[in-house]
Amino acid sequence: MARKAGEAMADGEDASVDGIVIPPASKGGWIGANHGKGQDFTVTPHPEEPHELGGSSDRLNWLRAGVLGANDGIVSVAGTIIGVAGADPSPRSLLTAGIAALAAGAFSMAGGEYVSVSAQKDTEKALLAKERWELETMPADELDELAQIYESKGMTAPTARRAAAEAMEHDALRAHAVDELGIDPDQLTNPWSAAFSSFVAFVSGGIIPLLFSLIPVAFPLRVTLVVVSVALALLLTGAVSAQLGGAARRRAIARNVLMGLGTMVFAWAVGALFGTIA
Repeated sequence: MARKAGEAMADGEDASVDGIVIPPASKGGWIGANHGKGQDFTVTPHPEEPHELGGSSDRLNWLRAGVLGANDGIVSVAGTIIGVAGADPSPRSLLTAGIAALAAGAFSMAGGEYVSVSAQKDTEKALLAKERWELETMPADELDELAQIYESKGMTAPTARRAAAEAMEHDALRAHAVDELGIDPDQLTNPWSAAFSSFVAFVSGGIIPLLFSLIPVAFPLRVTLVVVSVALALLLTGAVSAQLGGAARRRAIARNVLMGLGTMVFAWAVGALFGTIA
């Protein structure tokens, strides 16, 4: 006689619910049933999709983050240099301000990214540990849960239950991690990688206004070169961001350049005011 999902199972005895064999908690539930099974599966993309599914999306996200990090470096360092120029136009002051802004900004971005991603990773690991425990101790309930998730996506109840069973027989933890938690257990973000990427992105952007501020020309021309170089760099990052995000290119470029120029104007005004008061 078939049991209902959630009913107690005798020690060591598999239960059959609607023709689906549910491994008992005494044998490790679904985790025990998956032990030793191959879990790798490669999805073959369509001919017009040359990259593996998932990989291209991850690379796109990293590229977008890199562009935004470079954009922050450009605006932050340029704003600091122009702000100091409004108070003290000496080359030594501009160099000191630019290097300080570049170093502080890069380490701040890297540190913030490391802390943020570490917290995210800790949360994901805790959720996966909890899910693993549930799969070991509540196998019938977890089958019901995954079946309901599939039903919510449009499957009929029998199809959803059969699909849930097959997915859990293949890799129960992955099935629940992906469809219930939205986590890929094999692709948890590396906080050190994220921190290094943020550091490099910020420096690659911030070095542009710093280098132009070092050109040995008259002060007005030097400031002009910094502003022009920043505008061109922001034009490029705005265009790339628009391309990656599928947004209107002209609007994205205009928004990016105007915000950067506005930052420099505001910084100059604050620097000039401070210089006057001092």
